[in-house]
Order: sequence, then C-alpha cells, then structure tokens
Amino acid sequence: MSVKYSVVMRKNPSKSSEPGKYYAHAQAYGEMDFDSLCEEVNGRCTVTRADVAAAVEAILESMKKALAEGRIVRLGNFGSFQIGVRSNGATTEDEFVSSMIRGTRISFRPGKLLTNMQKTLAYTQVAKLPVKVTNGGNEVG
Repeated sequence: MSVKYSVVMRKNPSKSSEPGKYYAHAQAYGEMDFDSLCEEVNGRCTVTRADVAAAVEAILESMKKALAEGRIVRLGNFGSFQIGVRSNGATTEDEFVSSMIRGTRISFRPGKLLTNMQKTLAYTQVAKLPVKVTNGGNEVG
C-alpha cells in the first residue's frame, strides 16, 4: 500500500512576487464510513457490528463530556484529543475578557500506532485530480 500524491505549484503568500514552488499534495482515493469501519472491526474480532457501533458511540459521548470539562482524552497508542481556544489579543492581561474568545478547536496528537505507521509509508505519484469550477468561477480542487 502506498500514499498517492500529485505535484502542485503553490506560491508563498508572504512572498507573492517570487515564483511558485512545486509540492506534493496527497490524493485521497475513496473513504471508509462509520458502517464500513464497524464491519471491518467485526471481521477482525468476535464482537458484532452492532456491538462495535455501540462501543464507538459510547466512547464518543464520553470523549465529548471529558473534552467539554477541559480534560485531555488519551486513547492509548491511537493518540490524544484536547480542546484549544482561539481568541483576539489584549494589550495587557487585565484587559483580557472571555468575550474575546472566538471559538475552539479539537487538537489530535497521534500516538505510537499512527506515528509508527507514518514512518513506513511508501509513495506513488499520480495525475492531478481535475479542477472543479464553482458558480462564481472560483477554482476549487
């Protein structure tokens, strides 16, 4: 198995006068939805697809609660999840108020299982995917 990529030209936004450089761009081929994932797990162990789905749903509910409480959720070798915040800046610490917080994000840090997998990947260059054009004429890749 290998990661498929195409080569695309990108300009540096902070140096727009300089010519662009060519970079690898990962190309996804297909996807695995929740039901397919449950079937895959079912085929690797003795639990049913419904049991897998119920366990994953319960894990997600528990993660949601823990993250909302500000806790880091560690899933062993899989990795960890943590809430981060985005905010506007204040000149001094005393001037900062919670209304300056614009939103949150969930940060994922892969664990040993996924970081070790990344070290063994192979790569295959493929053609670029066709460019889609939106109604406004803006290109979307």
